[in-house]
Amino acid sequence: MKSLKALFLFCLLGMVAGIAQFREESGSRGQTAVFKPGEWLKFRIHYGFLNASYATLHLTEDKLDGVPVYHVVGKGETTGFASLFFKVDDTYESYFGKEDGKPYRFIRKIDEGGYTKDIEIQFDHQADRAVLHDKEAQKKLHFDTHESIQDLISAFYYLRKFYEADQLVVGESIDLDLLYDDDGIFKFRLKYLGKEVLKTKFGKVECLKFRPYVQSGRVFKEQESLSLWVSNDKNKIPIRIEANLMVGSIKADLDGYNSLQNPFKIIMD
Repeated sequence: MKSLKALFLFCLLGMVAGIAQFREESGSRGQTAVFKPGEWLKFRIHYGFLNASYATLHLTEDKLDGVPVYHVVGKGETTGFASLFFKVDDTYESYFGKEDGKPYRFIRKIDEGGYTKDIEIQFDHQADRAVLHDKEAQKKLHFDTHESIQDLISAFYYLRKFYEADQLVVGESIDLDLLYDDDGIFKFRLKYLGKEVLKTKFGKVECLKFRPYVQSGRVFKEQESLSLWVSNDKNKIPIRIEANLMVGSIKADLDGYNSLQNPFKIIMD
């Protein structure tokens, strides 16, 4: 069950990658409200036939050193029978600017089958630097960053807020830079595949489908093992994530939501 170690990270990467392609030069940038404080999303993750895990994201507002920010807490844990084989208890937090969406603080505290991490990243956007504090190893790492750098959580909300859906081109790919671990800046590539209607517990939902390129040979079977679907409405929330792993397959579905900024668009037969 080694691949279960990546359950929550898999879900969050899918959410980050699957929002859509955005254009910095868009003239209508940020005009439409996409999310609001109180938004809560819940995902049910299946590993093979097992209902293996749940992941949630909860958005609130706060102030960090006098700067108005959003504060997001993401949690993931194995449940039921799966927890007997591999126990996961992960918490991710991000503080990012309410106006510009830039990350200011990122926290990753995980326990995955006894493998633990306790990391905090402070972003200095004026100096284009970030300091990563590995609390378990008692060390600090310094990274050069740039204006568009994001952490694993802030990227999800940044792309939701600042992209234009009508600029998507089937077959076109983009790159995204993330900093969330001591491995340094992670380059993530994503391809848009078109629209597709999915049957969900809530009804039929029109989605935008994406193919992120992931590293093969460790957790994922091939570079194109991951597929994901995002609601084609003003909320732009992940609906489904699927992947073929080195051992078995994994699937995450939207299982619950609360306090969405916009109506959740369901296709009525």
